Amino acid sequence: MQAYLTGYSWFDNTPAGSPGISHPQVHRQAAGTGTYADPITVAVGHSKAGGQHTLDWPAGTRFYVPALSRYLIVEDTCGDGAAPQNGACHTGYPSSASTWLDVWVDGRDGGESAADACMGRLTGVRPVLVDPGPGHPVTAGPIASGGGCAA
Repeated sequence: MQAYLTGYSWFDNTPAGSPGISHPQVHRQAAGTGTYADPITVAVGHSKAGGQHTLDWPAGTRFYVPALSRYLIVEDTCGDGAAPQNGACHTGYPSSASTWLDVWVDGRDGGESAADACMGRLTGVRPVLVDPGPGHPVTAGPIASGGGCAA
């Protein structure tokens, strides 16, 4: 499957300056090293109707991104307000992608400008595997750390 990947960091999370997440599964806050046992938190779009929020992918769904050599897990939502289905992560991604995944890059130890630059490098349409098993090649570690970028 082709997914539009973007990134979010310590600096632009909601609330800003935190690793807070909406749907903890493996982690209590946005985290992960990218291994199968410790996948990186990913946020997905959601819709709101009748007071109910529905995620574009169920919490706990795992992905593997060959370009990153990392596993991801749905633990957060992207977009807010009265009609999140009209905003980021739910609509507006390139037609060559079938979904939008917003990947936690962290970046707090490298500064905001380095995290932003890393998120820029990450952004694009890439192949991803849905519900992959263990055993894919992994380069464990945060995506943005110490001013560096693994995207």
